[in-house]
Amino acid sequence: MNRVRDQVKWRGWDEDGIWWGWEWEGNPFFAGEVEPCINGQVAASGAYFGQNVQRIVDRLLNEQLSDGGWNCEAHNGSPRSSFNTTICALEALLEYELAFGSRAEVTESRLRGQEYLLDRRLFKRMSTGEVIERDRKGGTVWTRFSFPTWWHYDVLRGLDYLRKAGATPDERVTEAIEWVESKRNSEGRWLLEYQHPGMMPVELNEGEGRASRWITLRALRVLNWYLAGSP
Repeated sequence: MNRVRDQVKWRGWDEDGIWWGWEWEGNPFFAGEVEPCINGQVAASGAYFGQNVQRIVDRLLNEQLSDGGWNCEAHNGSPRSSFNTTICALEALLEYELAFGSRAEVTESRLRGQEYLLDRRLFKRMSTGEVIERDRKGGTVWTRFSFPTWWHYDVLRGLDYLRKAGATPDERVTEAIEWVESKRNSEGRWLLEYQHPGMMPVELNEGEGRASRWITLRALRVLNWYLAGSP
């Protein structure tokens, strides 16, 4: 991880999001770039391995929208948050707190973002209460579980964040939990339902429609969290 810190750069971009061309060395990797979904993933992994991700965390705090979440399209004028971007930011703030201890402003920001998900029952529209069937950019169905998730949101990822954050489950997660329970097969496992494009450093040999060790582990953890914490 230190080699990543010392040698990997965001070539061409400066810290203000200005493009200087491929010949410009760019920011150190753990200084981040400009999109909160990418910065969230960088900060989460960096904090986990004890790297200095303070600049990214401070940037995320300043980019939180009024509804409590985050959106990579905010710089284009979008006033509404995105589930995809919000989960990346939340995981980053949580990993930062777990690695370096709580800061009041970080905890307050994270809990506001957490409420953004909970108020929407993790997969519903705030305005109408109807299920959001797929990401508005197309393709991803939030009730289909994937691994790795990369920057994509799904219901299991949202629940797994809440579990790791030590949130107390309430009625707002009940329907999402029922979705998880409904997907357990006769052997007590969960399937990989969708595989996002991306290069894995290690091949898991778990194609779509096959039992997934990682999804099964996450589902069991989520169900145990719910059973232990629900009234």
